[in-house]
Amino acid sequence: MKIKGRSQKPLEKKARRGFRGYPVATVAFYGPDNTRATKVAVGIVPGEGAEPEEMERWFAQEGDVRTDPEIAREILEFIERHSAKSVVMTDRIIGCPHQEGVDYPAGQSCPQCPFWSYRDRWTGEVLH
Repeated sequence: MKIKGRSQKPLEKKARRGFRGYPVATVAFYGPDNTRATKVAVGIVPGEGAEPEEMERWFAQEGDVRTDPEIAREILEFIERHSAKSVVMTDRIIGCPHQEGVDYPAGQSCPQCPFWSYRDRWTGEVLH
């Protein structure tokens, strides 16, 4: 699935450049289903095998974070501020925007996002 609209084009371009060294910015999209991203999370990974040192999240109550030019600008500023040399970005929405154990009980499905119940977050395929 291609990123919609022009607002993510500079971010897509950075991701297409491939690995250029560390730190790496990781960009992942989340939404109530596989059609609308309401959350984007960007992490900065300082080196191989390391956990993200910095993490920022942006949300959209209306619309899609992938087409919001203000969010795109803020993401690019965040990446530049942390001197990321590489950008890795998911090519699809990879799950529910709510946090297990925070927004709903651990081990359960999100009651607000039934689309993701019993679905593989990476392929979108129904598991049973």
